Amino acid sequence: MSHYVIRRALQAIPLLIGISVIVFVLLQMTPGGPLAIAENPGGSGRVTQEQLERLRAKYGLDDPLYMRYLHWAGDLVRGDWGTSFNTGQPVLAMIGERIPATLLLTGLAFLVTLILAFPIGIISAARQYSLFDYIATTAAFLGIAVPSFWLALMFLYVFTFSLGWLPAVGLGDPRQQYEGFAAVVDRARHLIMPVGVLALVSTASLTRYVRAAMLDVLGQDYMRTARGKGLTERAALMRHALKNAAIPVVTILALEIPDLFIGSVIVESIFAISGMGRLFVESADLRDYPVLMGILLIASFLVILFNLIADILYSRLDPRIRYR
Repeated sequence: MSHYVIRRALQAIPLLIGISVIVFVLLQMTPGGPLAIAENPGGSGRVTQEQLERLRAKYGLDDPLYMRYLHWAGDLVRGDWGTSFNTGQPVLAMIGERIPATLLLTGLAFLVTLILAFPIGIISAARQYSLFDYIATTAAFLGIAVPSFWLALMFLYVFTFSLGWLPAVGLGDPRQQYEGFAAVVDRARHLIMPVGVLALVSTASLTRYVRAAMLDVLGQDYMRTARGKGLTERAALMRHALKNAAIPVVTILALEIPDLFIGSVIVESIFAISGMGRLFVESADLRDYPVLMGILLIASFLVILFNLIADILYSRLDPRIRYR
């Protein structure tokens, strides 16, 4: 197993390089640029041509595309993720300031997804075509069909503007200095809606996968044998069905965390949470290439990492799977 993990880690290096090349080229080819406002004669940025040339030279925008990539990649290898065109701060420092909020948001959403999706999916499969199954299936299809931004806006309309139960934005009330348990309660009230939006959308799709995997397992011969040996339905589900059904679901779970990470872009923007998702939107508006590259590189790394974790979990769940 250790040899397999090392080999996959080495294979991830050229993959990340290829992703970085594609993303870098696509970002550079997008209309506009970090100096678009200054270059626009009718814009608010009134700068001379000489000043524009100095800015292009400062940010390396006058270099050929391949030279810009090589400079960025060389700095990255040395641990320098670049400097923001907009704020002048190191990219790594900006990401470090924003990532705790995103990790808290996505971590809680993933936990809620697990708590909801597995029981609902298992019960729906065990009671196929029952009233519970019909309700769960309808709710799952609605959750898949409804865009997350619309759901977030509906949450705001109902729970903030209509009922006044929950705060609308941020992760805390800046007007109050809470301490101890009161601070925890305030943070929890601010997290309910953004975590709920991410978790409900994620739960909808995961529930369908769990149900489908369980239905496939419940019809197998070993399940009939388990029942014939006198095991109760619950024991047969927990001991035999769930473990075997988890194998295909692991792949979905492995991609769920990167999906939540990416989905936080919308949720953090709507609820004004200062996380990486909101930083990505702000940087995209300003064409802040170094920050965008840093965030996209982290997202790519997460996808590769959790795919590797899924492969490792396969061997733990199914002894027949061996990696060399």
